Amino acid sequence: MAIKLGENNYGKSRVRLLRVVRQEGRHDIKELTLGIRFEGEFEAAHKKGDNRKILPTDTMKNTVYALARQYPVEAVEEFCQHLIEHFLTYNPQVSRVGVEARENLWSRLPHGGKPSPFTFTRSGAEKRTAALSGNREGTAIRAGIEDLTVLKTTKSAFDGFLRDPYTTLKEDRNRILSTSIHAQWLYDGNEIEFSPLWHGVRQTLLETFAEHDSHSLQHTLYAMGEAVLNSFDRLREIHLRLPNRHFNLVDLSPFGMDNPAEVFLPTDEPHGLIEATLRKE
Repeated sequence: MAIKLGENNYGKSRVRLLRVVRQEGRHDIKELTLGIRFEGEFEAAHKKGDNRKILPTDTMKNTVYALARQYPVEAVEEFCQHLIEHFLTYNPQVSRVGVEARENLWSRLPHGGKPSPFTFTRSGAEKRTAALSGNREGTAIRAGIEDLTVLKTTKSAFDGFLRDPYTTLKEDRNRILSTSIHAQWLYDGNEIEFSPLWHGVRQTLLETFAEHDSHSLQHTLYAMGEAVLNSFDRLREIHLRLPNRHFNLVDLSPFGMDNPAEVFLPTDEPHGLIEATLRKE
C-alpha cells in the first residue's frame, strides 16, 4: 500500500518578547508571545530524514529577537508582516508562513497625579491578538481580542426558549449578562492603520454590549458583530466567541430573607458557549 504525506507544517511556539523603547523622559513597552509556522517542501525530511530544507526552529526564535531590534513593534500586525517577509525572502523552500501573536496589555501607573513615564501594571487578562498567513502572492491579516470580560446587571433577558422533559431553567426577564469577549476580524485592503482600528473595534464592541437590549447572548453577539462591520469599511468579517458566565441567584429563604436580585453566586463551570462569524456580502 502506498503512503502519501498529507498537509504538514512545523514551527516555533510561545516565543516570548518584551520590547522596550527608550526615549528621553519616557519608556514604552510591548510584551508579545508569538508562534511561527512554515508550510513548504519538507517531504524529504519526513520520508528520508534529509534536513537540508529544514530551517531550525531555534533560528525562527532568534529571528524574532533580531527583527524586534530592527523594527518597531507598536502595531503587532506590522511586526508579524516583517517576520513573514523575512522568512519568505530567505527560504525558497517555504510556500507559506503563518504568524500568530498575543500581546499582554500594560498601562501606566499613576505618579504625582500623572501617568508614570517608566512604571506599568498589567491590564487584567485581556490580550490583543494577530494572526497572519502569507505567501508570495499576498498576506491575510486577522486581528483580535481575547479575554475582554464584561458584565451588565440589566437590559438582559432569556425567555421563550425550547423546553423538553429535562429542562429546569427558569425564564428570566432581568438577568445578569456577563461574558469574556473573544473576537477576531479579517482586514480588507492595504495600508491599514492597525492600532487605531483595533481600538475602534474594541470600543464598538463594548458600547454595543452595554447598550443592547439583549434577549439572549446570541442576540447580543449578532448586534456586536453587525455594529463592527457597519462601522469599519476595512473589515471583511468578524468571528465572535462568547462564553456565558453564569451568576446564580442565591436562595436566602432558609434564613428568613428575601433576595430581590441582589446576592448572586458566580460560577465558572460548566458554562454556555456561543460562537458565530458575520461577513459582509
